[in-house]
Amino acid sequence: MKDIIILGSTGSIGCQALNIIEENNEKFNVLGLSCRNSISQLEKQMEKHRPKFVCVEKEADAFMLKNKYRDVEIYHGEDGLIEIAKADCDLLLNALMGISGLVPTYHAIKNGTDIALANKETMVTGGKLITDLALEKNVKILPVDSEHSAIFQCLMGNEHKSIKRLIITASGGPFRNKSLEDLKNVTLQQALNHPNWSMGQKITIDSATMMNKGLEVIEARWLFDISGDRIETVIHPESIVHSMVEFDDTSVMAQLGLPDMRIPIGLAFNYPNRLNYNGKSLDFLKEGRLLHFEKPREDVFKCLKLAYAALEEGNGATVILNGANEILVNEFLNGRIGFLDIQNNLERVMNMGIKGKSETLYDIMELDKEVRAKTKELIV
Repeated sequence: MKDIIILGSTGSIGCQALNIIEENNEKFNVLGLSCRNSISQLEKQMEKHRPKFVCVEKEADAFMLKNKYRDVEIYHGEDGLIEIAKADCDLLLNALMGISGLVPTYHAIKNGTDIALANKETMVTGGKLITDLALEKNVKILPVDSEHSAIFQCLMGNEHKSIKRLIITASGGPFRNKSLEDLKNVTLQQALNHPNWSMGQKITIDSATMMNKGLEVIEARWLFDISGDRIETVIHPESIVHSMVEFDDTSVMAQLGLPDMRIPIGLAFNYPNRLNYNGKSLDFLKEGRLLHFEKPREDVFKCLKLAYAALEEGNGATVILNGANEILVNEFLNGRIGFLDIQNNLERVMNMGIKGKSETLYDIMELDKEVRAKTKELIV
């Protein structure tokens, strides 16, 4: 029986993870849950899974829950997330949004807890810090993103030194064939209409701008200890091939399947074994009959190119990239800027010459704070 803590339990990944636990309750136990503001949904999860620890964002919500659930330890805010992350458990699933996932991941690893990682920003902003600490503490980081899980699966049993390149696939999002002119008047509803995956709002917008793929390239660099020039991105609109690895003899291994996040979540939960799952199987005579691959159009979707450049630059550039993008996506979601303003303002921020260290947790969070302030000033 594995004791599992889920940070971000009311989001898409968190809910699917809890469904997996319900169907495999002889294998997994929910020790802790966290959410920001979806309190009614969280209460339903608490009633069903009876966690020992819970964390919410607001103190008022924590106070209300403490009065209702006397046998549960209730925390709030970032300090509360740290307390839950430091609890003794077998696995912590980080399904938080944005850089908010970095600090609790750091403390969980410091406590010796294995991580199921669905929060790519942890590696984008703190890749070296996190991987060095995981190595020191002998902690496993098990990727949950479908692309990184695919690479992880392709590398099982293969020597790392024989890798020639990683090939990360991207659906291309809802605007794959659109021109810059077409994108000038994109609405929020159009941007949130992903053709293949059901995800949260922030990651769906990142997919539409191709920033999500840029963040995944940066994450892959740290997860698999491979330089950015050996990580290639290809557009694959069917989302059947989730990613590939080419070895030195030019053999390519790929992981295929229908778009279903329960598969990588289940693998991370039950690693090194797979879970039985009654989901729909891939029909090669139907979905797999025609598979297409295209080169990303970096002239239209600038975010991917900016991500590669930030990875090459290092020295805090990926922290700057992530912080500015989080602010810009939020501004678009709230109707204050247009769709193309995301990449155009991001390019302006990356050219502002902001400098900062990213060696310690404090360095990263201070640089992130500075970048967010300057990005807000830029778009006022």
